[in-house]
Amino acid sequence: MKVPLLDLQKQYNSIRDEVVSAALEVFETQYFIGGPNVEEFERKIADYCGCRYAVGVSSGSDALILSLMVAGIGQGDSVITTPYTFFATAGAIARVGAKPVFVDIDEDTYNIDPNKIRAYISGCPDEERSHLKAIIPVHLYGQCADMEPILSIAKEYGLVVIEDAAQAIGAEYRFSDGSVKRAGTMGDYGCFSFYPTKNLGAFGEGGLITCNDEALNKMLRIYRNHGDVKRYYHDFIGGNFRLDALQAVILKIKLKYLDKWTDGRIYNASSYKTLFEEKNVNDIRLPFQKEERHIYHQYVINAGERRDSLKDYLQKNEIGCEVYYPVSLHEQKCFSYLGYKSDDFPVSVKASKTSLAIPVYPELKKVEQEYIVDSVSNFFKKN
Repeated sequence: MKVPLLDLQKQYNSIRDEVVSAALEVFETQYFIGGPNVEEFERKIADYCGCRYAVGVSSGSDALILSLMVAGIGQGDSVITTPYTFFATAGAIARVGAKPVFVDIDEDTYNIDPNKIRAYISGCPDEERSHLKAIIPVHLYGQCADMEPILSIAKEYGLVVIEDAAQAIGAEYRFSDGSVKRAGTMGDYGCFSFYPTKNLGAFGEGGLITCNDEALNKMLRIYRNHGDVKRYYHDFIGGNFRLDALQAVILKIKLKYLDKWTDGRIYNASSYKTLFEEKNVNDIRLPFQKEERHIYHQYVINAGERRDSLKDYLQKNEIGCEVYYPVSLHEQKCFSYLGYKSDDFPVSVKASKTSLAIPVYPELKKVEQEYIVDSVSNFFKKN
């Protein structure tokens, strides 16, 4: 049996007629940049996320860069983030001229550890602390980072909070007072990606920035269009960060089905737990669900030192799997100038050597999950 890590064709087949019809309408209007489709999508997704404003942009990476620019972060500044995530998070910090400052992750959730953020800030010299401007927590694999203490730390030290919610649209976080907020609505800015493989994916590149402040919303819109306050009049140096109308109309259609697809991922995650328990597979650690609504952008198991062997075995049995992420960011060659040593962030390094994503997409069939679980079980029986 062949089981891909992700099967976008199945999703497309279920909405093909709607997408094709909507795309043809865009072609007929010849209105490709901005306009009513982008504006309507922004309103609908702001409502979905539970925030006041949503600004469509060209990609998730550009969402991070644009947020940093509007926040006034650049040369000489530093930004705290996680070393265990996709490159774009730290890359955006470096792109605006700031310094990425890495803080290790929580072993259970793989998200940045708030206790280690506080320890870093309280332990760094006053001069170094004076350069700190922001924290970028990442809601990795579809589960929110522990935002309550992060927001408390940010408030205490006057830091901007930019949520990297690229993998977590619709994920929720419960505060100690019982209130619940969705990813991207808790900090000053929320950044989303609509890369085709995301839970809400475009037919190309696309991204979004959410916020609850009217002034920030206005500045984000100015900056995404070259700092143009009105046509050909530029008060700021922005960039071309616009979301095109064709992607907006496709995303608007797919947004209607997002909760259904998310429910499918959550169901499959629950099904995996049952199947692995029934097979008595005790050699792996299943994903730790800390929050009530983990949207499972990825289903990541921890296979310890046998991760690579398990990966090879699954691939030989035509089961899609992937390592997210094989190299901790502080070990990337391009960040060698930061001067970190490999063992500075041991939890991140360990995760990069032991974690493995297996299929969890909503169209995954029960018989396919059973095949995957049987294959994992057989591997450990033989090894």
